[in-house]
Amino acid sequence: MDDVDLDVYPTDPVKVEAREGLSIWLEFADGASGRVDLSHLADVPIFSAWHKREFFESVHINDDFAIEWDEMLQLCPDSMYLRVTGKSAEEVFPRSKGAPVDA
Repeated sequence: MDDVDLDVYPTDPVKVEAREGLSIWLEFADGASGRVDLSHLADVPIFSAWHKREFFESVHINDDFAIEWDEMLQLCPDSMYLRVTGKSAEEVFPRSKGAPVDA
């Protein structure tokens, strides 16, 4: 388990734990928490290291609030927040609505 004690945005992860199979449990600064199943990524080559349980259990939150196993294997905290809460990007980040895609 990894705890982060810094000034954070409400959607920043503050705790992460490896769970059964290829799932992680996350808690965010606003109190939202839940399990994310990552098994759909298991056959993607970049994620093959997850098949080693010790490596999968090394998950932590880095200094930039990414969910990380090592410098080359990270998950976006914003996308994990959307998965945990079931909210849309427009609900969570209203200023991004209508923003140009290539901005």
